[in-house]
Amino acid sequence: MDFGITIKPDMSIERIVNLAKQAEAGGFKYGWVFDSHVIWMDPFPLLTLMAANTRTMRLGTCVTNPAVRDVTVASSLFATLNLASHGRMQLGIGRGDSSRRVLGKKPTTIENLEEFVKVFRALNSGDAVDYEGTDTRFPWATAGVPRVWVAGYGPKVLRAAGRIADGIILQFADPDLIAWCLGFVREGAQAADRDFKKIEIMSAAPVWISDDLKVARDRVRWFPALVSNHVVDLIAKYKAEELPAALVSYVSNRGGYDYLHHCEVGSDNADFVTDEITDRFCLVGPVEAHRKKLEALRAVGVTQFNIYLMCGDEEKTLDIYSRDVLPAYAK
Repeated sequence: MDFGITIKPDMSIERIVNLAKQAEAGGFKYGWVFDSHVIWMDPFPLLTLMAANTRTMRLGTCVTNPAVRDVTVASSLFATLNLASHGRMQLGIGRGDSSRRVLGKKPTTIENLEEFVKVFRALNSGDAVDYEGTDTRFPWATAGVPRVWVAGYGPKVLRAAGRIADGIILQFADPDLIAWCLGFVREGAQAADRDFKKIEIMSAAPVWISDDLKVARDRVRWFPALVSNHVVDLIAKYKAEELPAALVSYVSNRGGYDYLHHCEVGSDNADFVTDEITDRFCLVGPVEAHRKKLEALRAVGVTQFNIYLMCGDEEKTLDIYSRDVLPAYAK
């Protein structure tokens, strides 16, 4: 299993760069940045600096979406960064949540997502595409095509991910729910005559190492509240019997959600989240509890665990994981 970090770009730029350097030195292979350009800093200048200050870490968005930037702009950004990083870029993409909703817009469609990925790959390959009636290509895009990671929760987008993705992003650390999701990914891969075993599987969630479970839970409780936005969207689109109760039942007491306090420790957004849901979706407790949960994730097929590194004491969290967790997974 590989390990990554995701940074919420609301801290100083110097600290973001230093966290990336510390993570790489500690054995983390991936460095991701949230893309929500209204409530936080834009990820692409930060990814540029991270690329300039690391040597091997693979870098990308977790996640962008097809609607925020024109596909030619986004493709050019990644192609340029892939040259600068010597082929280390990764595209993490979904239908859009905070960067859309904070502007009063809805997530884009699965069809738009699939078309974006198709054009993105062609342009990063240096191939020509028909862009709104104009033959368009990047002859300078010579660093290869970044791997594409698709984020999603519902059966339809997961099947689409199985058809098109190099990797899947699943934003929770619940082995049972991950296994449920991967069933749809497998269906999509089979329908497209692809080898499901070649698709990488990411579990992304916050962690807190402490013997005090109350403290640990309170540091990560914001995360199931984040997931609830996607769950509410699923409930509106699917029949109850099409979704696992373990995923949808916890949002019954959910109130409103303020995106200006998105991914914020102590936010009122998370008042409805129970301890049981927090334990299922996140990694909390002493180091041994983290190791046990990681083994359960690996057993259901997870190939990368991505720490949402935004709960406070980020440098300490990296130190503990680098010293007490990652060595057991070194290849």
